[in-house]
Amino acid sequence: MWLHLRDLRPQGFHFRRQSPFQGHYLDFVCFKSRLVVEVDGGGHGESIQAGHDTLRDKVLKHHGFQTLRFWNGDINTNIDGVMDTILSALAACAP
Repeated sequence: MWLHLRDLRPQGFHFRRQSPFQGHYLDFVCFKSRLVVEVDGGGHGESIQAGHDTLRDKVLKHHGFQTLRFWNGDINTNIDGVMDTILSALAACAP
C-alpha cells in the first residue's frame, strides 16, 4: 500500500505513514487533501475496536478530514480497486 501511495507524489499528493494526530496514529494521511487511509485487519470488526474507529473517524471529520477504510484482504486482492477509490477521493478534494 505504501509503495502505491508514494507513487502519487509526482501528482502532488504527499502521504505520510503512521502519522500522529490528536492522540491517534493514522495509517496513511495526505494533509494537503485532508484524506486519511486506514488499513483494517480482522480485529477492527470487533465491537470494542469498531467503537474506537468510529470515535477516531468523528475526531478526524471534526478537523476536516475524510477517512477511507479498507480491509487487509481488499488491499491484498484488489489493490487497483483500492487505489481507484483513493484517486477518486483525492480528485474530489482538489481545489
